Amino acid sequence: MTYVAPSLLAADFSALGAELKKVREAEILHIDIMDGNFVPNLTMGPQVVKALRGKTDQEFDLHLMLRHPLQYVPIFREAGADWITFHIECDDDPRTVLASIEASGAKPGIAIKPGTPAEELFPFGEQLHHVTVMTVEPGFGGQKLQEWPLKKVRTLKAHFPNLLIEVDGGINLENAHIVREAGTDVLIAGTAVFTAKDPEQAIQLLRGEPV
Repeated sequence: MTYVAPSLLAADFSALGAELKKVREAEILHIDIMDGNFVPNLTMGPQVVKALRGKTDQEFDLHLMLRHPLQYVPIFREAGADWITFHIECDDDPRTVLASIEASGAKPGIAIKPGTPAEELFPFGEQLHHVTVMTVEPGFGGQKLQEWPLKKVRTLKAHFPNLLIEVDGGINLENAHIVREAGTDVLIAGTAVFTAKDPEQAIQLLRGEPV
């Protein structure tokens, strides 16, 4: 089954409670946490995550685009994170961050930028619940999907068949089939869902289901 994780970054921040109701069809909610350092943008903190946690029983997949994610793992876990994803390109030791996520009880994941080879994740594959393959440079929503990083999905699946692979960046109704055909398990989509006239139908179409 292909899952769709609506990316909260594309939601109307003045009415997040109402925005969550639009995407009840999705099992996972993707939440981008940016520090203005690792990426040139700022988003939200644990207070927002905690406020949303009581509004839905969806899995919260927190994407930590932080230079130093380690210190924030327990904070975001306490706020309500179910999955915690950090970047292999961060400044903290990956094994230490993974150990912290595992100790917190969250599901551990690593994200990689478009230019980072899939092979950098091979030493950690057995410890991971999921990997997030970026098809845009992290930091801003609404970018155009680059297809060439999708080859990393196939590489990772070949080496770790049971690893859940997410793809993040520029996914819409026109290119979702390409992302699915690469072997992706979770399509992360923001604009294509939250700005759709019928978000639930958009989620079904992104999955490749008839409506």
